[in-house]
Amino acid sequence: MKLPKFDHCVISVSDWKRSNQFYCEILGAELVPVNHGWAYRFGHEQLNVHGPGQNAAPNAQIPVPAGGSDLCFEWPGPIEEAIAHLGRHNIPIEVEPSVRTGVKGKGVSVYFRDPDGSLMEFISYVNEVEKFVGGETAK
Repeated sequence: MKLPKFDHCVISVSDWKRSNQFYCEILGAELVPVNHGWAYRFGHEQLNVHGPGQNAAPNAQIPVPAGGSDLCFEWPGPIEEAIAHLGRHNIPIEVEPSVRTGVKGKGVSVYFRDPDGSLMEFISYVNEVEKFVGGETAK
């Protein structure tokens, strides 16, 4: 039996220029023009984006508002590198490194916000969980 594979999900933004810059510079998105807006592509995954000047249809029964998302991205190295990356871009960390569970099991995460206030997470699966076990929480 064939099973479906995740293709994309939708977020909303209030300002194209500000959000495009954030998602490209901070998260490494490729901008993909779509109708009167953009999508953010990350390799084989994509965030479709609802924003100003679009009439998205069909839409969820309760459309996600700008700032109403919670997204996690895997950081490819130690979490300290993610923290330094955010610091270089003056992005405040909302939750200090702590052990969380993601698709690959336990990792170490930090939380921050996109320009609209959506919660963003970088999770690192690089063998450093032991350093943070005292702050372990379930997600």
